[in-house]
Amino acid sequence: SKWSIIKVSCELEEKERFWSELDEVMESIPIQKLRQALSGQVVLPDDWETTAEVIRETGRKVLGVSSGRRKEDKETWWWNEEVQDSFQRKRLAKKKWDMDRSEENRQEYKELQRRVKREVSKAKQNAYDELYPRLDTREGEKDLYRLARQRDRDGKDVQQVRVIKDRDGRVLTSEESVQRRWKEYFEELMNEEENEREKRVEGVNSVEQKVDKIRKDEVRKALKRMKSGKAVGPGDILVEVWKCLGEAAVEFLASLFNRILESERMPEEWRRNDIVICSESREQMEENLERWRFALERRGMKVSRSKTEYMCVNEREGSGTVRLQGEEVKKVQEFKYLGSTVQSNGGCGKEVKKRVQAGWNGWRKVSGVLCDRKISVRIKGKVYRTVVRPAMLYGLETVSLRKRQESELEVAELKMLRFSLGVTRLDRIRNEYIRGTAHVGRLGDKVREARLRWFGHVQRRESEYIGRRMLDMELPGRRQRGRPKRYMDGINEDMKLVGANVEDAEDRDRWREMIRCGDP
Repeated sequence: SKWSIIKVSCELEEKERFWSELDEVMESIPIQKLRQALSGQVVLPDDWETTAEVIRETGRKVLGVSSGRRKEDKETWWWNEEVQDSFQRKRLAKKKWDMDRSEENRQEYKELQRRVKREVSKAKQNAYDELYPRLDTREGEKDLYRLARQRDRDGKDVQQVRVIKDRDGRVLTSEESVQRRWKEYFEELMNEEENEREKRVEGVNSVEQKVDKIRKDEVRKALKRMKSGKAVGPGDILVEVWKCLGEAAVEFLASLFNRILESERMPEEWRRNDIVICSESREQMEENLERWRFALERRGMKVSRSKTEYMCVNEREGSGTVRLQGEEVKKVQEFKYLGSTVQSNGGCGKEVKKRVQAGWNGWRKVSGVLCDRKISVRIKGKVYRTVVRPAMLYGLETVSLRKRQESELEVAELKMLRFSLGVTRLDRIRNEYIRGTAHVGRLGDKVREARLRWFGHVQRRESEYIGRRMLDMELPGRRQRGRPKRYMDGINEDMKLVGANVEDAEDRDRWREMIRCGDP
């Protein structure tokens, strides 16, 4: 089975022990085998798997492993030695009572139960009395978000569900039966054999061209630019590992990448991708979809007829339907791509509603902090700015909002702020006072700042960059009735409002200073 490295956020002592034992594991491998792995004398799958397994083995040995099942979350950060000792005495009393079910042992166990409850309540109250003043300091920021996560988990009746249905629709609950069903499913899906050769696309001429080798300085620069603290990929190897290995990692990765270029083969665990097929006509879409189906099914995979969907942009009446092997494909008016909702009419109304919903979802997750009257308003505003508002702003830098849509976002924001401060509209407190108290600026201004920041980023790219070409692109066809706002219309209005022009975007520092909209 597959195991994942856990406890990534560990103390400095544990990190030093991890890297120390990583060196020991590396030294324990025969020198000749290690040299072959790093110099490219071993076949491609072996050298990657050997190096990757060394890193994973060290993580398993030092940090521990997990089968993926998250333990039941219990709030234990406030525990102290007295509470721990009381729990230990209670466990011993329970074992004693289980062995001898006498009334004396029962009374002793019940008394220890009551004592543990009193000590837990006392320790918890003392911990919270020390916690609230600490939340206003920089050192207490970690405790603040930990408290929010814990209270969010405490408010859920069911924290995790790990069940699956078998082929007959019956629910499987045991871990063994669930794993067995997944094994059966993938064996049926991936082991279909078909020896038909792949058809070559007619009219395509192959062109051979020499490709320059990947240099070590390019790998070194790429590793330096990679961010730390990110989730691992399918290989379960953190980017911090490659950074820690230093020049040895640079030499190994450069050699590996060059062998991939030469052999046109890569490790199997790298083969993960998603594909969206775009076409200009119904006939072209059906042709591309059929090629995709053929390429998949000859390798033992299938295109799901029930999950495959298509959407038409700027559709004309009577344009027909798309079929796959004679079966009609489901048509939709919207779909989510890279976290944003794309509509067939080019609008963004559905995306705005989903941004509002995403904001409320984020607000509920931290409502244990935002609705706590013992936490200062300044801290509540900080939590809102770092957790809730980014969820509402996601993806809006690439859309042109109407006044009504901008109003929807601001109404939702003010509802969240009023809930957090414990006031209602009946209190007749103006919105400006609410924003000033929580130190939260207008959401519309933040959308404008994000939109101009993205425009400046694109404008500083080379003229052939696809993003810049899209900004100047004129779409064929007739526009809708009325005066629908185009993206560049909104950008021009934003630049006029802040007193900027296109040339200012070339200077990154000056542009950021001009478009910045701080919180009160």
